[in-house]
Amino acid sequence: MSQNNHQLEHWCYLACVMEATARKPGNVHPAASFPDLSYADFLKSAAVIAPLLTQSIAVPTGELALACIRETQKTVPSNSNLGIVLLLAPLTRIPAALKISEGIHRILHALSAEDARAVYEAIRLANPGGMGTTESADISQEPKETLREAMCLAAERDSIAHEYATDFQIILNTGVPAITEYWEESDCWEAAIIRLQLRLMADFPDTLIARKLGRDQAEEASRRARAVLQSAVRTNHLEEFDSWLRAQGNQRNPGTTADLIVATLFVAMRDGFIPAPAPGTIREKIPPQFHQYLNLKFQHE
Repeated sequence: MSQNNHQLEHWCYLACVMEATARKPGNVHPAASFPDLSYADFLKSAAVIAPLLTQSIAVPTGELALACIRETQKTVPSNSNLGIVLLLAPLTRIPAALKISEGIHRILHALSAEDARAVYEAIRLANPGGMGTTESADISQEPKETLREAMCLAAERDSIAHEYATDFQIILNTGVPAITEYWEESDCWEAAIIRLQLRLMADFPDTLIARKLGRDQAEEASRRARAVLQSAVRTNHLEEFDSWLRAQGNQRNPGTTADLIVATLFVAMRDGFIPAPAPGTIREKIPPQFHQYLNLKFQHE
């Protein structure tokens, strides 16, 4: 593996592990799980997809996404990373000589109908929660559009599709500037990620919540996130927000926001907006019972 590929794998893995480890309201983390999804599942998924994504330049986006989901499904039965894979697959295909903002347009506009077919198969395999009847019918059909065209059709109801339709506008225009600011102001990377989650939820109502419970609930989650952010992220306000998100069987899980966070962290590290944290500063936040699920290379770096 070349040095560039090693760096690419490391950034992908770090972004996944940091997002899952940060104790964000409403999400799975080391002290909070869902009935069908645990923190260990996210660690195992990260270890699966990071090395696959190093093949990104040579492998088409759709095929790359499908390979990641196929391998993840062998290890984790629930959907742990479909959104993450759909965001990272085109991002990791941008040549190293270009910044993400310089290269993403060409990658997205070169997507084909074959890419769409592979991604539809990946979605069927992952079987994500919260899909409506129309969405389920859509992915059961053979796509006639390119992947980007198909994403444009779903952009109003899904933030990941919105990124394909807008050259990753949320991540590049809001996510990366926000994490850069919070990274400089916070005393640890976890605090910066929690603030990033609140900022993204405040500005972009989580579309997974909207699909499960309706737009009104997503807007209410957005309003509450904004209030917590404006309160200087006090612990008691975070805890109240966390409890509200986890009520009703975790249906208010801001899962799409979590996917956007992974992609934001990847872009910010890859393009030098934030430094990659030393692995030791991440391992120290991971309880010992989960260390067995860490990538072996990561454990020894």
